[in-house]
Amino acid sequence: MSRALFSPFTIKDVTLKNRIVMSPMCMYSAMNRNGFLEDFHFTHYISRAAGQVGLIILEATAVTPQGRISDQDLGIWDDQHIEKLAKLNVQIKKYGAKTGIQLAHAGRKATVDGDIYAPSAIPFDENMKTPKEMTKEDIHFTINAFQDAAKRAKKAGFDIIEIHGAHGYLINEFLSPLTNARKDEYGGSLEKRYRFLKEVIQAVKEVWEGPLYVRVSANDYHPEGLTVTDYVQYAKWMKEDGVDLIDVSSGAVVPAKIDVYPGYQVRYAETIRNLANIQTGAVGMITSGLQAEEILKNNRADLIFVGRELLRNPYWPYAAAKELNTEITPPVQYERGWNF
Repeated sequence: MSRALFSPFTIKDVTLKNRIVMSPMCMYSAMNRNGFLEDFHFTHYISRAAGQVGLIILEATAVTPQGRISDQDLGIWDDQHIEKLAKLNVQIKKYGAKTGIQLAHAGRKATVDGDIYAPSAIPFDENMKTPKEMTKEDIHFTINAFQDAAKRAKKAGFDIIEIHGAHGYLINEFLSPLTNARKDEYGGSLEKRYRFLKEVIQAVKEVWEGPLYVRVSANDYHPEGLTVTDYVQYAKWMKEDGVDLIDVSSGAVVPAKIDVYPGYQVRYAETIRNLANIQTGAVGMITSGLQAEEILKNNRADLIFVGRELLRNPYWPYAAAKELNTEITPPVQYERGWNF
């Protein structure tokens, strides 16, 4: 029987062997504090590739040193980062997985030393630093940093780039009225608040021809914040600007209580997919093959982004295949153990 979860998926010239994506998850493990991959990262990512995940997306990787969430984040702000990233790509691809990288800037949620930057001088909460409001020069510098990071991602051999526009980090801060109080061309209306992301997308596409994803937080969970209806419009604009897929998460732009349950964010991916006519990825407490299959077969999303379940089980695709009564090809070294 044909299983959607294990069907190929193609955007442009990149074909994933299945619909399972390792969602980008920060590991806070660049112990040398200068953004370089450590031995841990090689074990962490390659094991999921051996487990037959179709696409491995590296964790939020900072485009500037001040754009790190912590000083133990990975970085791609320097050409010296390319060598290890390229080596990791080669190793992951030996197992048939494709690779992506999430380009990120933490904005006001950065916890590094020194000044931090955001659209407006509004702290996340009383325990975090007040950011500096970005000048036009700061904005243009950061857009160029995303472009330079995309150039490095290309040199390192990544198949896909994802721009991090979610979870209360810099791009999300520009998008939301809760964090963007600007009165210039980067703030005010929905369209003006979209301008920063638009210019980042345009800058990246000047140097990147491959598939381009954007992760969004489709609900601010605040009465004065954004809802999925706003993100349908944002998604329409992103599609016009050349984005291929929206990775749909939610929350974290301001402190908020969120009702979390299995598949709680899938409805946002479904709404954006159907109303903006763009491909989407679903994420959020997706833990079983049957659950993933339902999402795909009912056209609620096009890809399944798996996060914490892959932390618990690097070989989750094997477990999902058994649950769906189908077979997948294991690494040759594991053939005698993967008995279907």
